[in-house]
Amino acid sequence: MHTSTETAGRTPRRAHRLAGWASMAGTTIEWYDFFLYGTAAALVFNRLFFPTLDPVAGTLAAFATYAVGFIGRPLGGMLFGHFGDRVGRKSMLLLTLMMMGLPTIAIGLIPTYEQIGYWAALILVSMRFLQGMAVGGEWGGAVLMAVEHAPEGRKGFYGSLPQTGVGAGLLLSGLAMSAIAGLPEAQLLAWGWRLPFLASVVLLGVGWLIRLKVPESPDFARLAARGDRVKVPLLEVLRRYPRETLTIIGARTAENAWFYMAVTFALAYAANQLAIPRDQVLGAITAGAALSLITMPLSGYLSDQVGQRRLYFAGLLLLCAFVYPFFAMLGSREPLLVWWAMVLAVGVVFPILYAPESLLFARQYPAEIRYSGISLSVQFAGVLGGGFAPMIATSLLAAGDGSPRYVIVYLLGLAVVALACTALMKRDPPRLPLPDSSHRGATRLRAETAKT
Repeated sequence: MHTSTETAGRTPRRAHRLAGWASMAGTTIEWYDFFLYGTAAALVFNRLFFPTLDPVAGTLAAFATYAVGFIGRPLGGMLFGHFGDRVGRKSMLLLTLMMMGLPTIAIGLIPTYEQIGYWAALILVSMRFLQGMAVGGEWGGAVLMAVEHAPEGRKGFYGSLPQTGVGAGLLLSGLAMSAIAGLPEAQLLAWGWRLPFLASVVLLGVGWLIRLKVPESPDFARLAARGDRVKVPLLEVLRRYPRETLTIIGARTAENAWFYMAVTFALAYAANQLAIPRDQVLGAITAGAALSLITMPLSGYLSDQVGQRRLYFAGLLLLCAFVYPFFAMLGSREPLLVWWAMVLAVGVVFPILYAPESLLFARQYPAEIRYSGISLSVQFAGVLGGGFAPMIATSLLAAGDGSPRYVIVYLLGLAVVALACTALMKRDPPRLPLPDSSHRGATRLRAETAKT
C-alpha cells in the first residue's frame, strides 16, 4: 500500500487510463442529458410548452429556455470550481453527475402547458438551470482529472477523451430522438418525447459506478499533502490572471457558437425553413457525432505532436473556410449534400477545435486555481457562444428574409475575434509540464513562455 505522500507524489500505474476513460464515460452521460434538451427544444418544446405563440415566437421561446442552461453554467463553474480547488476534483464530479441526471429525469415527467399552464414552462426552466450549473462544474473537473493524471507527452490525447464524451453524448441523444422521431405526431407530442429523458436513469447509475473507481487527481493530492491551497481561488484568478481568462473566453466563443449552430439552430433551420425531414437531419448529426469518436482523440493525439495552440489556430481557419459552404450545402436541400454538411461540421471541424482545448486552457493556470480558472473562462464563453447563438441566429435569419447571410457574417466575426485571442494566448511547448502548483512556479512558467 502506498503512503499518502507517495500517492501525492506520483500517479499510480495505469491510473491515468482509468481517469481518462472514466472522464469520457461521465461526460458522455452528462452531455447526453444536455443535448437531449437542445434537440427537444428545436423539435417539440415550442408546441408542448408555448402553444399560444406563433411558430417563430414559439421557437424563440423554446431556445430561450435552452439558453437558461448556459446562464447557469458560469455559476456552476464558479461554485464547483471553488470546491474543486479546495476539496478535490473527484467529489465534485460525482456531485455534478447527480445534479445533471436527476433534473433530466424530472423533465421527462413534467406536465405540459395544456395540463398546468405556464407552470409547465417555469418548471422546465428551473430544471434547465440546474442542468446548466451541473455542466458548468462538470467540464473543468473532467478535463483536469484526465490531463493531471496523464503522463507528459500524452496529456493532449488524454485531455481529448472527456471531449470525446461530447460526441458520444450527442450520438446517444441523436439515436434516442431518431428512435422516436418516426412516431406519429400525436404520439410523439403525447408521450414519445418523454422516453429519452426517462432513459437517463440507466445512464446515471452506470456513470456513478464508473466515477467511484477513479482516484483523486495527483496534482490536487500534492496540494492537499502540502496544505498549499488558495482560500478563494476565483478571486486569485481575477486578480492575477485576467489576460488568460479573457483570451480563453474570446478564443472559445467561436468554437462553442459553431457547434451549437450546427446541432441546434441548423436542425431547426433545416426542418422549419428548408422543409428538410427532421429525421434526415438528425441522422446526419448522429453520423457526425459517430465520426467525432474517431476524430476527437485523433486530434488530441495530433495536438501532442504539433502543439495545442497551433492546432486550435488551424481549426479556426478551417471554420472560416467552411461557414459559407455549410449553409450552401444545407440550402441545396439535396439529401447527400445536407448529410455531408452536418457530418463535416460535427465530425471534422468541431473536433479539431475542441480536442486541444483541455490542455491548452489548463496550462494557463497553476494547479491551486486551475479548476476555478478554466471553469470561469470556458463557461462564460459558453454563454456568449452557445447560449445565445441559436436565438441570435434565428433573429438574423428573420432579418435576412430567410437567407443565412447575416448568420454567416456573425460566425465569421466570432472566428476573427477567436483568432486574435488565440494569437495573444501564451503557448507552452508541447512537452512542457503543466504549471508548477505554486505562484513561484507560475511566475517561472510566465518567464519561460514569454521567450517562445
